[in-house]
Amino acid sequence: MTGESGTSIHASAVLVGDRAVLIRGPSGSGKSRLAFDLVLAGRADLIAAAMLVGDDRVHVWPRMGELMVRPAPALAGLIEIRGLGIRRCDFAPEASIGLVVDLDAADAERLPPPDALQTEINGILIPRIPVKQGFSALPLVIGALTMTANSSSADCSKEFGNHISPTIATE
Repeated sequence: MTGESGTSIHASAVLVGDRAVLIRGPSGSGKSRLAFDLVLAGRADLIAAAMLVGDDRVHVWPRMGELMVRPAPALAGLIEIRGLGIRRCDFAPEASIGLVVDLDAADAERLPPPDALQTEINGILIPRIPVKQGFSALPLVIGALTMTANSSSADCSKEFGNHISPTIATE
């Protein structure tokens, strides 16, 4: 299925602020867990307000230079929470994707090259985070959503890019 109705893909998506995070990965890689963690991070004010778009299966399509996402109709408002089962929650009916997270990514590296930090979907380039199997994606996603790629001590409100007092490391 393509066009305005979208291509159905095995992924989850969460609207964070005004852009969605699209979470891809093989079955069992933690897509639902990361989606739920992002919703909780939004409620804890670690990131902008966050709301589920869809879990497990979503539809994506291009619209005026943006990649859009919506939940699969049969799964709208449902999320799997491991240990609790399928739960109902509020959801956004549609969102523009601003970030892609690839779980269990074969190309994940400690310091990834710039070309690994973007992906093309339906002809649209989108920032990407490749996450190695066994690593927690949540800190990476929070970092990507709250820090600029060129963060330095000059633009940090605490004057140190890593928020650590210079005396702690030398004491």
